[in-house]
Amino acid sequence: MDNHFSFKNITFTICIVLLMWFSNMETCKARHVGKHRRHIRDEAANSLSKRKNKSHHHSTKNKQKAPKASPPLPPPPPSGPIFTPPPAVTPPPPSPPPAVGPIQIPPPKKGNANAPNCSVFDVLDFGAKGDGNTDDTKAFQAAWAAACKIEASVINVPAKYVFLVGPVSFSGPYCQHNIVFQLDGTIIAPKSSSPWGSGILQWLEFSKLVGLTIRGSGLIDGNGAVWWQSYPYDDDPLDDQSKIIAPLLNATIALKPPIPLKSSLGGTMPHIKPTALRFYGSFNVTVTGITIQNSPQCHLKFDNCIGVSVYNFTVSSPGNSPNTDGIHLQNSKDVLIRSSNIACGDDCVSIQTGCTNVYIHNVNCGPGHGISIGGLGKDNTKACVSNITVRDVIMHNTMNGVRIKTWQGGSGSVQGVQFSNIQVSEVQLPIVIDQYYCDKASCKNQTSAVSLSGINYENIRGTYTVKPVHFACSDNMPCTDVTLTDVKLTPQQEGYHMFNDPFCWQTFGQLFTPTIPPVMCLQLGKPSSNKIQGDHDSC
Repeated sequence: MDNHFSFKNITFTICIVLLMWFSNMETCKARHVGKHRRHIRDEAANSLSKRKNKSHHHSTKNKQKAPKASPPLPPPPPSGPIFTPPPAVTPPPPSPPPAVGPIQIPPPKKGNANAPNCSVFDVLDFGAKGDGNTDDTKAFQAAWAAACKIEASVINVPAKYVFLVGPVSFSGPYCQHNIVFQLDGTIIAPKSSSPWGSGILQWLEFSKLVGLTIRGSGLIDGNGAVWWQSYPYDDDPLDDQSKIIAPLLNATIALKPPIPLKSSLGGTMPHIKPTALRFYGSFNVTVTGITIQNSPQCHLKFDNCIGVSVYNFTVSSPGNSPNTDGIHLQNSKDVLIRSSNIACGDDCVSIQTGCTNVYIHNVNCGPGHGISIGGLGKDNTKACVSNITVRDVIMHNTMNGVRIKTWQGGSGSVQGVQFSNIQVSEVQLPIVIDQYYCDKASCKNQTSAVSLSGINYENIRGTYTVKPVHFACSDNMPCTDVTLTDVKLTPQQEGYHMFNDPFCWQTFGQLFTPTIPPVMCLQLGKPSSNKIQGDHDSC
């Protein structure tokens, strides 16, 4: 028992000694570290005291007893292996901001003449009234001048306003590219004769531009009735097909009613009637969404343009309005016309000389004179047209369906034409080639002609009122490579059965399927070599 108690006493004593020894070691270390800290604080205090005024000096002991409130300096690195400071902790990277929805970009501000950095130029900001009575021509010109300086700028013609605008040209040789003409309001032409002077060929003209777009839901109204009353049928007194139709109906050619020769406003209008909207010498032009109605003459014209796109476009004029072509193409290439409705008094689409790579589809035509290539070769000129496609077109109550017309005495060629998927309803002459085109009672007979080759008709169906097929080709320059496939045309009424027989003259080609009615007059093969176009006449 005593031995056990003695062992416990010895163990207890050893523990106390060890505890006291470790305590002395920690005290030494603390004193050692404290000595370094006091040394650093003394140096910092001495340095600071030298910068202050002498009256602020204090002894190093006082500073140690009453340190300032500023945070203490970090401890110095250890002087020996006994003290190891903890490793520095790298703060975690900041959290990404919470996800938000797409940034809403505000619309550009309206532009004005004093704000060159704006990209939208509203005609109202330039003084336009839009009341239908005030002449807003100068406001449109000023808005154009400002927009012309900025690429991809927008000229805004706002909805719910009617702008009276006289003849104006928006010229662009020095304009920036890709200007947008946003038309949501209405633009009307003057009804009086004074703004037109002795006559102007176009009302609204855009020339020498790159990437121009005219878009919107607005209206261009040419107030053509005042022109039609003043000079009815003066430029084209008689469409040549009327001469084909009238004798067949045992009627007279003069079927047009008398119309007053004076305008109800402002006296007699000029003899020259303007086109409503014309593009000249431009690249990559787009027209979409807008409507043009009652143009004095042609509604939409492209001259010398490359890269044209027209879609969701509307033309609306009476069927008896004279010379009011819907879309007129001349010397233009790479043209797309689609998804549009055209009602007018002349050709829904007119394709003239110098046109190539024209693609027309999904177009409703009527009333009007159909879709025509020509007339070509007038006044012994050379005409060249190639690579034309017309497909998926509906025609109702038109004079012609698809037509090619050339004048005697011309030269050049039409080649590579495809008419397919054409639906006709109550059309007088659905398929026409006429190399004896003449807009007068008679024309001089001439031997030279524009040659026609590679003309294909496929899936042409519907009803006619006069004659299903009329091929009148030149004696000296017959039509070659004319093909018909899946053509089915029936008379609208039984009373027209006497006119059912198709007519062919100097037309060579092939029938790939039987036609209704049979086109037995088409000559198979090719004409003799002495009737082939010479190299000097080719395009």
